[in-house]
Amino acid sequence: MMADIRERALDFERYDEGAMQTRADELRSELSRRRSVRHFSDQAIPLDVVRACIATAATAPSGANKQPWTFVLVTDPAIKLRVREAAEAEERSFYGGRAGAQWLDDLAHLGTNATKAFLQDAPALVVVFAQRHGLDGAKHYYVTESVGIACGMLLAALHHAGLATLTHTPSPMAFLAQVLERPENERAFLLIPVGYPTPDCQVPDITRKPLEEILVEK
Repeated sequence: MMADIRERALDFERYDEGAMQTRADELRSELSRRRSVRHFSDQAIPLDVVRACIATAATAPSGANKQPWTFVLVTDPAIKLRVREAAEAEERSFYGGRAGAQWLDDLAHLGTNATKAFLQDAPALVVVFAQRHGLDGAKHYYVTESVGIACGMLLAALHHAGLATLTHTPSPMAFLAQVLERPENERAFLLIPVGYPTPDCQVPDITRKPLEEILVEK
């Protein structure tokens, strides 16, 4: 039996080629300045801006439009401390032997270690959870792909709004569901500290692969 399909007119604006190129170049230039920040000021940020960026992320496409994501916005200092303590416990295990020598060698030029002060310093944490299925058991599709797209849109939106971010993935991340009291159908996908960088913030001097190295045209 065919379901009723409801449709509406597409809201789409077409630009001339010159405007298209300008818009593409401007966005590329803006996003190329986004960097992972590990030195956050404790200065308060406008939380309504963060909420607006989360709402932007929630416009991402998803498998069968199931929208299998939950965004937890954490500003309570006590909860941020619990997140930091649990994350650092996992990271000490990671750097202390769980990670192989090659992995640690690949991370060396970034200067990372088991200390994660940014989890307390940043005025807000956004923890993104992937819903493996609905609370009622409803099936979700392409969950990893869908939530990954939403996270990319969230990072772009936060940067565009003038906020610094970091993509943090302590492994394993099961502690986040416990600390934040999430239901069993959700698993932590990404932990994003959000705030302003410190005035003296430094980031690793890295480069991006050139277009000709990542683009294949047939």
